[in-house]
Parts: sequence; structure tokens; C-alpha cells
Amino acid sequence: MTIVPRPRAPFHIPTPPFAGRRWPSRFYPGDLAQARWVRADLAADLSRLEGLCPQVADDAVLCVGEMFANACAHSRSGEPGERVMRTLFQPAVDTVRLCLVDGGTRTDAPALARVPAERTCAEWDLAESGRGLLIIQALALDWGSESATDSPFCAGRGTAVWADFALTSVCAPAGSPEEAR
Repeated sequence: MTIVPRPRAPFHIPTPPFAGRRWPSRFYPGDLAQARWVRADLAADLSRLEGLCPQVADDAVLCVGEMFANACAHSRSGEPGERVMRTLFQPAVDTVRLCLVDGGTRTDAPALARVPAERTCAEWDLAESGRGLLIIQALALDWGSESATDSPFCAGRGTAVWADFALTSVCAPAGSPEEAR
């Protein structure tokens, strides 16, 4: 581990939200110790986005941490020398999409990310993992995973896990059902 801080990516010029806006892709070593940088970089990118409620930004930062941990734990990205790619863009004026692309599935992992639906309540009580996708499902407007066959980064063998978040300048008032989610 180096004691010299790594250089930060350049900041963008804040612009009004519009459909089609894209941020530069960011690459991270597939090491759980990098999760702090993944979260910090996303928080910095989102802080310059007009119209995003701070609670939604916090939700997105939590979700990117879960997505990154899954990429490191369940894909080739967690192997020495491998990476994870983070993308961020606006597919619509009122939505921002966060996506992580890993380096491909390992032989001991499922091909696509999914919530472990076959667990019983007792198994969930004893489970040491498997809740990250439930967190993403609860916090994002929508989420999913797909094969990243057209990404040159992973040579057709990676998985993209994405989550959509609403751009809104109005946060849910305290005590509202939206806040309880």
C-alpha cells in the first residue's frame, strides 16, 4: 500500500440536468480496500449534479459500495490485477443511472446478479451475505444486471449491474412513507 495519495479525477463543470449527460468512466482495482475511493468519487460526481436530493445521493453512494463489494467478491475483478469500471449517466432528464461492470464471472459464481429468493427466513437469519442486492432493490427506482458483451474493458465476459435514481430537488418530508424506505 502506498503512502502517497492517488491523484483525483478532474471535476466537471456543473451543468443543468439533461438527458444523455455522461460522466467519464472510472476504473478501480478489484480490491475491497478501494471501496472508499469508489464511494468518495461517486459522492463528488453527484454533488455537482443539480436537482439531486441529498438523501438520494446518499442512497446511490451506499448502493455503489454494495455493487463494488459484489464485483470484488463474486467476479474475476476480485483477482489480483483485475479492475471494476464505474459509469454514471442520465438516461432521462429526471433519472441518473449508476453502473458497475466487473471483469467476468468466476466458475464458482452465478452468471448474473440476483437476489437469493430461495432462502427461508431461518436461512436469512444465519446468512453472512446476500443482502447487498436487497439494499439496492429497496433504494433504487429500478435495478438490474446484464452481460457486458460489448464492453472492450472486459472482452465480452463481464457483468454490468445498474441502478436508477430519481433526480428531484424535493426530498420527502420527515416522517413520510418515502423516508421509511
